[in-house]
Amino acid sequence: MFNRPPILIDILHVCEFIAMIVAISNYMNVKKTHWKWLVFYLIYIFIYEITSYFVKYDIKIDIAYYLSFIQIPLEFIFFFWLFAYKSLQRKDIFWLSVVLFLISFFLENYFIKFNFIIKSLNYIVGTLVLFILVVLEFKRQIKSESILNFKKDKMFYITIGVILFYIGNLPFFGLYFPILKEPQIWNYYYYYFIISNCIMYLLFAASFIWGKHKL
Repeated sequence: MFNRPPILIDILHVCEFIAMIVAISNYMNVKKTHWKWLVFYLIYIFIYEITSYFVKYDIKIDIAYYLSFIQIPLEFIFFFWLFAYKSLQRKDIFWLSVVLFLISFFLENYFIKFNFIIKSLNYIVGTLVLFILVVLEFKRQIKSESILNFKKDKMFYITIGVILFYIGNLPFFGLYFPILKEPQIWNYYYYYFIISNCIMYLLFAASFIWGKHKL
């Protein structure tokens, strides 16, 4: 039996709201930096989550297509940009990441009638690319003085959040359909999905509170 307590979604929305409010309250401090886009991103995420919640449960409209064709690609490409383009300052890696992700996106939709592995290709490729970027980001932090003051490094909080949620949920989304056949295992992964999501957004909020930015 699948167990999805509604309160978990409510808690997630609260965490997203906290991240958004903290980001907005710090907007004046980051408006001249690329971190202002994280503020807009968190605003968008909260609006999307609340809107999709009511659309799905009150209006009964299927939002799967929006999630698959807009929301998930937007999330991955945003973090590719934040890690590769801005933090690592490697435009070549950013564009390579985007190209690989888009190729997997088109392959997934072209072969969508086949099996579950292909249907999960988009998420798997995006997560693996993020994993590589996370490794490169940690390498950058270790080689720089920021590792001595990691609590003041905004990317430290972002990186930990991405690891917990995106990389941590790779088995859940990458192998979603076979896991779906085992309700008890699915329940455990679902709890982790919600908890890691909450922690990620709280870490994003922490990045604005304790993290420092460079002009």
